[in-house]
Amino acid sequence: MSVLGIDQITYGTDDLPLSRRFFQDWGLTLAKESADELVFECLNGCRVVVAAMDKPGLPPAIEEGPTLREVVWGVESEADLARYADAIRSEPGFTDGQVDGARRIGCTDPNGLAVRLQVTRKRELPELQSGVMNTWSSRTRINQPAPIYERATPIEVGHVVFFVADVKAVEAFYASRLGFVSSDRYPNRGAFMRCAPEGGHHDLFLLQLPTGKRGVNHVAFTVRDIHEVFGGGLHFSRCGWETQLGPGRHPVSSAYFWYFKNPAGGLIEYYADEDQLTAEWQPREFEPGPTVFAEWAVDGGLDGHTRRQKGIEAGGKFLTEKK
Repeated sequence: MSVLGIDQITYGTDDLPLSRRFFQDWGLTLAKESADELVFECLNGCRVVVAAMDKPGLPPAIEEGPTLREVVWGVESEADLARYADAIRSEPGFTDGQVDGARRIGCTDPNGLAVRLQVTRKRELPELQSGVMNTWSSRTRINQPAPIYERATPIEVGHVVFFVADVKAVEAFYASRLGFVSSDRYPNRGAFMRCAPEGGHHDLFLLQLPTGKRGVNHVAFTVRDIHEVFGGGLHFSRCGWETQLGPGRHPVSSAYFWYFKNPAGGLIEYYADEDQLTAEWQPREFEPGPTVFAEWAVDGGLDGHTRRQKGIEAGGKFLTEKK
């Protein structure tokens, strides 16, 4: 029994029209729309719900303003769901009911976030064509150019990252109640966790700030390969959305990334090529810092039209403001 991954996330926002344009530019499909809610889907059916902040029944926020309100994790079967219900029944905010005709259980984690579980609604996808990289020792892309993407079409929500008031308490909750395992840590500061012993580097990252701030840091969307990170980011930049950092590469998970500011709360990330781990993996410890966060990164992003770092002319000269 293990959690399979993220099935759905829900934001609360004060600007639904802006969020509609934002997530469609991001590459999601608008599946349903009402006066107070938008429902988007990734390629495999993973859902992103954006609701008006005053929508009845929306879980409480863990911070002021637009933010992530709920994370729904998928499991394989009704039997798994029943076992998880027993595991969290004594937790604050326990709930057990029907949503869209299917059972959904949940509770509130120690950081105040609404955590839910359901039998997964994500779809199995046919094999997706992805870029293959030629290295000195393995040259498998023969007579075939690497792909170029005009925009990204995210496969799923791959991980979520939260600021937490007590990283040890929240990490213990996900380990003891949901069976998550640790991948790596910032001692007494951060915990990278994956749903099961075998899987991607992390499905959840918890970060404790000295201020004790609670909130969403970012939501990450999995794309096919490094080329889709670049193509998606360039398209999103052309649409006028603001880069926070990227493109770049994380040393801890090995993933390539590109972060943008999200009007629905926190940041949003395209990422690809993360480490795949098994039960034999031994968690490492890192002292957080700029070089631990990014092996390399472009500050301010790339201009989607010139394909150069923002502030740089096509010929390579850095632009400065006229005096």
